[in-house]
Amino acid sequence: MSEKETSTRKRKLGKGLGALLGEARREEPLVATKRPSPGNDDSSGSTPDTAADGLATLAIADIEPHPDQPRRHFDEDALSELAASISTRGVIQPVIVRPVGKGKYQLVAGERRWRASQKAQLHEIPAIVRDLGDRDVMALALIENIQREDLNPVEEARAYARLAEFEEMTQAEIATLVEKSRSHVANLQRLLSLPASVLDHLEAGRLDMGHGRALIGLEKAAEIAEEAVSKRLSVREVEKLARKSRAGSEASTRRQARPPRDPAQDADIAAVENHLEEFLGLPVKIATDEDPRSGQVTVRFRTLDQLDLICQRLTGGGI
Repeated sequence: MSEKETSTRKRKLGKGLGALLGEARREEPLVATKRPSPGNDDSSGSTPDTAADGLATLAIADIEPHPDQPRRHFDEDALSELAASISTRGVIQPVIVRPVGKGKYQLVAGERRWRASQKAQLHEIPAIVRDLGDRDVMALALIENIQREDLNPVEEARAYARLAEFEEMTQAEIATLVEKSRSHVANLQRLLSLPASVLDHLEAGRLDMGHGRALIGLEKAAEIAEEAVSKRLSVREVEKLARKSRAGSEASTRRQARPPRDPAQDADIAAVENHLEEFLGLPVKIATDEDPRSGQVTVRFRTLDQLDLICQRLTGGGI
């Protein structure tokens, strides 16, 4: 693909949902053009203009799901409710598809409607046909699900990761595309660093995004997640457990990292502290690193006058 084509595609995606969907964003009853009969197809497998780009009524059997659909979990009870509604009212909003040749189409958006229509035993479904590239398809499927709040946090995070990895989009570009904040995109992508067992709980709805964020970076994330699920802990309770776990890990690390101190060395540090306190007239604390040749000096002050005194003493200015 040329640089010009790549630039054009990125500008198209940068406009967000409106640039890709157009009239498909409107939810309104449709009177679709009937799909042409098989006898109208030519030997090359091409389809007439009504099925190549625009509104058409397509056979459900001619539509296949997209393998990279962001949404992986479909609630059967909710599908049954939608199927009952479709049986009564029909499909109010068309699905979006792209032609893949030989009279077949691939779903871009609306897999839930397509599945529910099958449950309702419909043979045809209204569809908007678009000639879209792979990047456009991924973006549209992601946007539609996010705007309908159909994705769980892990599905949404994985979709962002695919856009970042395969389309080389930055977090800022993804945020603009899906009309979310950059921090929202970043926080969701960080969830993918959690253990697989924790991600399973998030996907199943046993934990929500708040639980997941509290567990990021914890050695005992899986253990705390199991406790949260079994005891139905709130996000605040999990955050409290996470803080205790981090504090325990840090204390253990400090104990392991620091070798036994040399009493004579401690005496030297204390002597330097006393000398600096006499010089500055303020409390001084010296903390050495694992290597006692480095560390930090802390001088406590309680008023701006005391801070001014420290500055004057350290710079050699008059008092």
